[in-house]
Amino acid sequence: MTIKIGDTVEAIDEDFIGVVKSLIGNTVKVEDADGFIIEFQSHEVMLSASNRSLDEAIYKTDFETVKQQKQERKPKPSTKAKPKDRQKAHFVIDLHIHQLRESTKGMTNFDMLNLQLDTARQQLEFAIRKRIPKMVFVHGVGEGVLRQELYTLLRRYNNVEFYDADYKTYGLGATEVKIFQNIAP
Repeated sequence: MTIKIGDTVEAIDEDFIGVVKSLIGNTVKVEDADGFIIEFQSHEVMLSASNRSLDEAIYKTDFETVKQQKQERKPKPSTKAKPKDRQKAHFVIDLHIHQLRESTKGMTNFDMLNLQLDTARQQLEFAIRKRIPKMVFVHGVGEGVLRQELYTLLRRYNNVEFYDADYKTYGLGATEVKIFQNIAP
């Protein structure tokens, strides 16, 4: 199907009929009945059924090409985050000692606890500097010593609020920290 200057064409996806005034590459300039010139791509228009017989319009139309063109134009599904996912903390710090050191040989419980608390403090300071709004400290259940010391550390900051993290995601041994940016630490 070739379109020539002077042919009457219809837009495929719109209610538009007009006469072809110029062809430049794939661009077709069409004048409507009111004298307005509108540009279309060549694949967006077809010869008007009034210029050809009904049999030609039905039997000589390549439906596969039309279907393919329609499918190509479908917008891709959006990858927007769900509201619940947008609220999740993306900065997770695991304070388990085996995540911080390969070996605890020669370390006392006091040394291990101090290493864990120093890591928590450094990561919290980093999050405040980088304006990260939420973070999660995974401390485990255990006897609760690390959790209590972590809570003591977090209470020293005016610009943080902390609470148990989402049970479904982290289990019982995690604390979520919300950092307020407009309050001084």
